[in-house]
Amino acid sequence: MRRVFLIPAVIAGGVTLSACAQNGEQTVERAFQDVNVVDESNLNDVMLTVADPNEAVNYFNRALKAEPDRIDFQRGLAKSLVRAQRLSEAVPAWTKVNAMAGATSEDKVNYADALIRNSEWDKAETVLDSVPPTYETFQRYRLEAMVADANKEWKKSDSFYEIAAGLTTRPASVYNNWGYSKLSRGDYTEAERLFDQAIRQDQSLFTAKNNLILARGAQRKYTLPVVPMDQIERAQLLHTLALSAIKQGDVQTGKQLLREAISTHPQHFEDAVRSLNALENA
Repeated sequence: MRRVFLIPAVIAGGVTLSACAQNGEQTVERAFQDVNVVDESNLNDVMLTVADPNEAVNYFNRALKAEPDRIDFQRGLAKSLVRAQRLSEAVPAWTKVNAMAGATSEDKVNYADALIRNSEWDKAETVLDSVPPTYETFQRYRLEAMVADANKEWKKSDSFYEIAAGLTTRPASVYNNWGYSKLSRGDYTEAERLFDQAIRQDQSLFTAKNNLILARGAQRKYTLPVVPMDQIERAQLLHTLALSAIKQGDVQTGKQLLREAISTHPQHFEDAVRSLNALENA
């Protein structure tokens, strides 16, 4: 009789073990799914930062073929196309992102950025106008300032640049762009101040140094400012200053600055030599 009672017990134990095995497999499967999600998210981030932009484009295109409704893949593709300078493809990619469920204000701003890079200023302005005023970010106001510059709406431009500078811990590029805006308006003194401020924020920003020389040259200030520069940069800035002097009609000063640029450069300075030869053979 004991055997009769043992059989159901053994069967029950087998059922229990089977259920445990199934539950265990499900738990492991869920764990692997969670790991895959984390790995995929990390891989997406890698593709958007350190990977070659064209490799990233291929990666997100493959991902979209498998899951075409994933907005994160479409967003990654659009960002990668911008990084790869494939702007004619980036614009429709961002258009698609903004038509998908889950699109955000940040997506609109990135769309406007792609449009500006592709010289579609009017459309970029329309997209920025559709962003809620409560969405206040550095990128949004930086683009707003650029659009205002393009429209020659100087008061708006100044206001947007000022807001953008206050929304980032690294405002050097904002001050450089703002300075160039002032330079294009003929406000050379204010441009010089803003370029100097950009260099104070980022001493490696050569564009701001070169722009500073242009602002000083326009005021007939033919001496280099006291800013950090290596020997090659010094030669290049002297060359820029020389060309500015020549443009102002101060040809002899320009020649002198060209000779100084040539003697300063640690290697052969072909551009400066060519400019000086052109002047002396004129």
